[in-house]
Amino acid sequence: MKKLIALLQILGALALTVLAALVIVEMALNASMPDSISVVNLLIGRIVLIACLLAIARYLIRRGLAGLRERKG
Repeated sequence: MKKLIALLQILGALALTVLAALVIVEMALNASMPDSISVVNLLIGRIVLIACLLAIARYLIRRGLAGLRERKG
């Protein structure tokens, strides 16, 4: 059961990493928007979102790998 949870954590981390990459691609595609304060606020919010997604993904990867490496007594 612990191995299943570890694999699910790794899959979740992969999904969060893909989501962060999609946000980065969307930011690049929206770079042609006219410059205003709302666009700057939007970019700052997305950068914070990317940082949070990658931090959670890193945590899940570490827990998942530790769960897979764990041995029974």
